[in-house]
Amino acid sequence: MRARPISPGLVVEELCERIAAASPGQWLRVAVDGAPPAGPGRLADSLVEPVRARGRDVLRVSARDFLRPASLRYEFGRYDPDVFYDAWLDENGLVREVLGPLEPGGTGKVLPSLWDSVRDRATRARYVTLPAGGVLLLDGSLLLGRGLPFDLTVHLSMSPAALARRTPDDERWTLPAYTRYENEARPTARADMAIKMDDPGHPALILAAD
Repeated sequence: MRARPISPGLVVEELCERIAAASPGQWLRVAVDGAPPAGPGRLADSLVEPVRARGRDVLRVSARDFLRPASLRYEFGRYDPDVFYDAWLDENGLVREVLGPLEPGGTGKVLPSLWDSVRDRATRARYVTLPAGGVLLLDGSLLLGRGLPFDLTVHLSMSPAALARRTPDDERWTLPAYTRYENEARPTARADMAIKMDDPGHPALILAAD
C-alpha cells in the first residue's frame, strides 16, 4: 500500500461526497474506526453538518455508549487486553438497537445510546427515528472484522510507535489489543477508506498498491 498526503479539510470533503452519493433514498450506516488517539469521534463529528448540507439527515452514535456492564468487562481483571478486544463492546446491543433497524426494510427506529460506562448504568435514552435516506455516523475502536453490518467503513490508521506515543499512560495496557487488531482484522485493508493519522494535522489517504 502507498499513502497520498491530504489535508484534514479534504478528508472531510472527500468523505462527505462519498456519503452523499451512496445509496440515495436508503439508510447508510457509516463506521469511523480507529484507536482514540487517531480521533475517530472528532472526524465523525466533523462530517455531521457537511453531510446535512448535502441533503441527508444524520444521526451520530458512539460505540462507547454500547459497552457491556463493568461486571462483564472486568470479570477477568481491569487490564486484560484480550477481554478488551473480545468482550467490551456489546455487539448484540449495537446491532439490535442501531444497525439492525437501519437494514433494508427496517423500522429506522434507533436507540442512540444504551449504557453509560462511567456511571455503569443504562442511559435511559429515548428512541429516535432516522428518516429513509438518512446517514448513521458511528465512531469507535476495534469495530471491523466483527461481522457488524456497516455500509461504508473508514479506518484511521496509526503506526505502532505513533499509537504508543500518543496513548495516555493509564491506557497503555490496551496497546496489545490494537496490535492484535492489526494482525487479525487487518482493518487498513478491510476498510472502504483508510487514512493514516500518525500526525492528525497531516493525514494521508492510504491507497491500495497498483
